[in-house]
Amino acid sequence: MAGMVKANVFTNQSISSFCPSIDVSALNDDLLSIYTDSQNVIFPGFCDVHVHFREPGFFYKESIKTGSLAAARGGYTAVCTMPNLNPVPDSKENILEQIKIIESDAVIHVYPYGALTVGEKGEKLSSMEELSELAVGFSDDGKGVQSEDMMREAMIKAKKLGKVIAAHCEDNSLLFGGYIHKGEYAKAHNHKGICSESEWKPIERDIRLAKETGCAYHVCHISCKESVELIRQAKKDGVNITCETAPHYLVLTDADLQEDGRFKMNPPLRSLEDKLALIEGVKDGTIDMIATDHAPHSAEEKSKGLAGSAFGITGIELAFPILYTKLVKENIITLDRLIEMLTVNPRKRFNIPIGNDFCVWNLGEKFTVDTSDFISKGKATPFEGEELYGRCLLTVADGKPVYKHK
Repeated sequence: MAGMVKANVFTNQSISSFCPSIDVSALNDDLLSIYTDSQNVIFPGFCDVHVHFREPGFFYKESIKTGSLAAARGGYTAVCTMPNLNPVPDSKENILEQIKIIESDAVIHVYPYGALTVGEKGEKLSSMEELSELAVGFSDDGKGVQSEDMMREAMIKAKKLGKVIAAHCEDNSLLFGGYIHKGEYAKAHNHKGICSESEWKPIERDIRLAKETGCAYHVCHISCKESVELIRQAKKDGVNITCETAPHYLVLTDADLQEDGRFKMNPPLRSLEDKLALIEGVKDGTIDMIATDHAPHSAEEKSKGLAGSAFGITGIELAFPILYTKLVKENIITLDRLIEMLTVNPRKRFNIPIGNDFCVWNLGEKFTVDTSDFISKGKATPFEGEELYGRCLLTVADGKPVYKHK
């Protein structure tokens, strides 16, 4: 798969070798016109191991159909959906309800996580054995597992089942009602802050448990410098650990905050020092992958400012243009490194095949972010109105076009 990262100019010949099941001669003129433009490049289908498609239970925020269509527009052909749903996929019966919708409505590959605990309440382990055949891994995303004994027991079972635990690391005892980073902006505007310790303390605990149990452990959406350093050291110590961060943590800080719910997510945007540490973690391989944490909400839920709005932003349609514009074009990281983090590493960690999946981009096309044009039901993004480079022209999953730029 790593060799695919360097596939560049998109031609009939390259597509035939890259995705042999495609009959190029059978494609219509509109699609063929994409092939003949030497500015267009081909990448393996992106893989996002952290999305919220909200169905079943919260269809008004997003659905499997709209979420997967939005993902396809962003160049993604595989995603892993988090389990904060209704019903929570904590049993075979409940996860099958979600899988039924996926099989009916998804246009790309959608792999659901099974919940780590019943109802994501952190009190009793879910039916991990029966879920293991259907779930890509286990997570209680949206909530941290507060009990060390519970997490240890979960890791022992996950190790036995050969599954990854993807942990939302958050110590509830350190939150104190906070909703943005406990930094200069919070002080200046009289907001309640979330300290970095609420994230890195549980990571510190879980690293110790992962070393003890041998569990395959993955840390979700890291946002602060202490988390980077803990994970860097854990890798040196031989712990079976990977981690992700999200685009917004790599390009924004709490100095960019506005009094608007589209800047509110969990974990929050942190300091410049934290952002620079994350970038260094990307460069040196401490951070394995970039996931969007695509978390759509209704307009009403995001209209109540920083204090009152729901946590979460929509991100899957903009992830590559944001990262390409603000990291690759600025010579902060290479394009090869970015594609490795969007395709190779997530698939390798979660055992997700590439198949006949790819996406085609015009890297020279500039556009202004207009949320009214989003396919996702969620419109809240801190990047609204920004100029970005990179337009997805075509996404193919299982050898079939699932998105074509209008």
